[in-house]
Order: sequence, then C-alpha cells, then structure tokens
Amino acid sequence: MDLELAGRRAIVTGGSRGIGLAVAGALLAEGARVVIAARDGERLKAAAARLAAGVDGAVVVPVVADTGSDESVRELVARTVDEFGGVDILVNNAARVGGAGGPGGVRGLATADAAADLNVKVLGYLRTAQEVIPHFAAQRWGRIINIGGLAARQVGLVSGSIRNAGIVALTKTLADELGAHGVTVNAVHPGFTRTDRHDGTITVTEEQLAAAAKGIVIGRVVTADEVAAVVTFLASPVAAAITGESLAAGGGTPGPIHY
Repeated sequence: MDLELAGRRAIVTGGSRGIGLAVAGALLAEGARVVIAARDGERLKAAAARLAAGVDGAVVVPVVADTGSDESVRELVARTVDEFGGVDILVNNAARVGGAGGPGGVRGLATADAAADLNVKVLGYLRTAQEVIPHFAAQRWGRIINIGGLAARQVGLVSGSIRNAGIVALTKTLADELGAHGVTVNAVHPGFTRTDRHDGTITVTEEQLAAAAKGIVIGRVVTADEVAAVVTFLASPVAAAITGESLAAGGGTPGPIHY
C-alpha cells in the first residue's frame, strides 16, 4: 500500500531515541521530510546521522527544543516551516518514560514532579498542536498523532495514568475542533515496548521481557518499529477515516473490553 507520504513534512518530538526515533525512521522510509526534536543536542545529532544513513535520500533536520517551553515550541515550528516551507504532520512523543512517581502511590507523588510531567506531556502536546493548527487550517490538511500509553487505561503508575488520560481528552477535543479543516487527530497507546532503552541505555534482562510478555495477548513485547508502523499509517492520507480515537499498540491486554 502506498501511504502517500512522499514529500510530506513532519515534526517528531522526542525523536532522538526510542519510539520517536522509530517513528521518524518510518516516516522517512515513506518519503516524508522530518524534523526530529529533543533537548539533548548531541544525542539529536547522532540520531539524525543514524536516520540519514538508514534511508537513501532522507531529509532529516535535528532541532533542539523543549516542549515544556512556549518559546521553544514556537521556534521549533518556525524552524520547520523555514526548512520545509510548511508542516503537515505532528507526532507528539516527548515525555519522561513511565512518568513521575514510585512507591507510595498518590501520597508518594510529589506535586512538583507531577506538574513537571504534565507540563511536558500534556501541556507540551497542547503547545505544539496550537503552533501547527494555523498551518494545518490554512492548507486544509494535517495529521496530529499523540503518543500516550496504556497507563491511560489502568492504575498503578499515578502520574502516568493521569497524564495519559489527559492526552486522550486533548486528542478528542482537538479532533472535534479540527475535523472540518481536514485535520485528523489520534492517540496511540504503547505498552511495554522494546526500544533502544533495552539494548544498552537501560539494562532489561530477557527474564524481565519474558515476564512482561505474560501479560500481553500476542505473547511477546512489541518493538518500537511496530508502534511506529501504526503511527505512520495514522499520519497518512489513507487514514482519513480515523480521528478522535485512542488506539492501543501494546500487543493486546487480556481481559478488558474497550468500546
């Protein structure tokens, strides 16, 4: 299937590693031009070089940005428009993996840590959406994909559950508001995902992966590339029939039925 993404212009936040890096690679493979954004400039440059080497003719631009800052987000979108002449796709992915919190449940979560989490993952997603909306509305086409997490559908990770539930509400609100302008907005909820965190950055044993797989319908942990394939489809013109939805991409959760 031709996803009709050749020449499209995308921003991927949190694009220097993990799911964001995989999404950027998938979009580039389909012929899109991509800005990857993150806070660590050196890691970002290395990621851009890796992506460029992986796809012939890839156009990838690294931009240091902090989605927790209004000014930084404005500069990110302005730089993208300067580089590519516009913007068509926004993939919101920048966030602290897992969210703040730990032992102690709600009482153990510092409000300052929760506020920092929400500032980046919920308000950060809102900031970037606000900046691209005028461009999308003017051209009457656009795609926003918000990377949430399966914590939106369960308790246990206090900040993770709160922020990802917020992403669902933001996604549906944006979808309803922007649909008449040719813009679709969807959320993708990864679960435990095999990313570059699992091959050196953070040590995760095969035993831990096997334990996680017991709670996944397909019997294994999904990869970042598999999540990226879902995101890339939603970013394409052929996915026009889907908007305002939250799609789980964690290999299936046994038991619950979600309508």
